[in-house]
Amino acid sequence: MRSKLLTVAIAAGLGVTSFSALAATSKSPQQPTRVTIDAATLQQLQAQLAALQAQVSDLQAKQEAQADAQVETAKAVNDVQVAATKPTEDLSKKLDALNKIVDNTKIGGTMFFDATNQDHKEATGVNSPIKKDGHGSTNGTGFDVKRFYLTVDHKFNDIWSANLTTDFSYQSSISSTSLFVKKAYVQGKFDPLFTVRFGAADMPWIPFVEKWYGYRYVENTITDRSFEGGRSGGTATAGGVGAFGNSSDWGVHALGATTGDNSVNYQVSVVNGRGYRNLSRSKSVDTEARFGYSPIEQMVIAVGGYSGKRGNETEGGAPTRTATRGDALVAWRDSTWGAGVEYFHSTNWDDILKYAGTGPGVGAAAGTTKDKADGYSAWADWHFYDQWAVFARYDNLDYKYNNLLQVEEKIKDKYYNAGVSYDVLKNLKLALVYKHNKLDGPVATPYHYKTNEVGFWGMLTF
Repeated sequence: MRSKLLTVAIAAGLGVTSFSALAATSKSPQQPTRVTIDAATLQQLQAQLAALQAQVSDLQAKQEAQADAQVETAKAVNDVQVAATKPTEDLSKKLDALNKIVDNTKIGGTMFFDATNQDHKEATGVNSPIKKDGHGSTNGTGFDVKRFYLTVDHKFNDIWSANLTTDFSYQSSISSTSLFVKKAYVQGKFDPLFTVRFGAADMPWIPFVEKWYGYRYVENTITDRSFEGGRSGGTATAGGVGAFGNSSDWGVHALGATTGDNSVNYQVSVVNGRGYRNLSRSKSVDTEARFGYSPIEQMVIAVGGYSGKRGNETEGGAPTRTATRGDALVAWRDSTWGAGVEYFHSTNWDDILKYAGTGPGVGAAAGTTKDKADGYSAWADWHFYDQWAVFARYDNLDYKYNNLLQVEEKIKDKYYNAGVSYDVLKNLKLALVYKHNKLDGPVATPYHYKTNEVGFWGMLTF
């Protein structure tokens, strides 16, 4: 554009000069015009033209240089913008990766706590009951955190995920708190009817019953509730009488379920046999299974079973038996009512090892001990108003075993509780509860105890 303007200016200048020269040489308006330019004038015009051309060339050079400079500046600005954008993009990618981890990871916890007063009395033979600390009970008032579970659940994709759950509890045997890994597994969910877990995970029976029961924070279910006392008398004590199952164990677990009316659920676990607190190795593995059917969504009918050495079959160890347990459950739960009955029968749960003694018998049968147990638990609850509910439960357990003299000893345990619960928040429950437990020991070495406990129990989840 500037070149065209300069050209026009030059042409206009030349035209003015020519017009002046023409006017100067005119003699008369009526005579024909004849333009004559002498050599000096022509030379002067050529010099002016050359000067103007030089100026045009100079301006063109400056314009081209300015254009080049603008291109370089634009390139530099673009490079700066790209350089500035790259860290932002890298940061954005890192933030996206972090968001993905956060979105696919859930952290939660569950705490069982209580503040209660306990009254425990024991009697031996025909003696009168007296207050005495023992058999897992301590007289007085106190605050306890029975369990604290911290859970991390991460989802890799629509199929694979992982779970880590720690278990904090107080161990009366060592008078100290302990921290365990209760669950640590990798899960592959390939279909609603087929999920597999590798590692320490929920067992088929106890956690399943807990969901239908609904008051685990008040008391363990009957197969998971230890009763103290039990066996007595030298080598006849095979670890004492405790829980008749594990809530979690190390192994491979396959499970699945459908939903709604006419739904089914199942789980089969092949495990070490000593529970999540004891990651041991033995010559054989144990198996526990469950199958459930819900004719309607609010009801379940389930059966289950356990078989194995409970991790006691070791190379060069004592001869063993197989511990077995059969289970049954019928339960109902809707938004207002809950009720259920659980039953189990076990054999050799404590007497897996074939202890040898001096009692009557021949060969390996001489002086060995055996045990069996039958127990049932019935419970009900009613949500009568908003967050308020009343509940009650009754357990009955008959435990029998042969001592070293092949005399059958009997232990009978009765337990019940009743209370009222209040949902303070969606994730905070409190219950005012009364508990009673009575145990009558074997006739040969008679002992009896009963425990009354009253106070508040609670559960906090997040």
